[in-house]
Amino acid sequence: MNTHHEMSHEEITRARLDVLRREHRDLDEAIGALAAQNLSSSLTLQRLKKQKLSLKDRISRLEDELTPDIIA
Repeated sequence: MNTHHEMSHEEITRARLDVLRREHRDLDEAIGALAAQNLSSSLTLQRLKKQKLSLKDRISRLEDELTPDIIA
């Protein structure tokens, strides 16, 4: 029996958020580990920090998409 379940837009957005948050956390850990070693180039750290910031922006946009607008 083949059950087909379509995810709602909200479910898809929440799943994307989970993935992005995990990637953000992983980058944070990688940046911390590289900084602690003092062996990595500052260019590598800059690149990772830029990726992390980009992920944070994407996370914020998705969170805003999930937050209902409140009319005051």
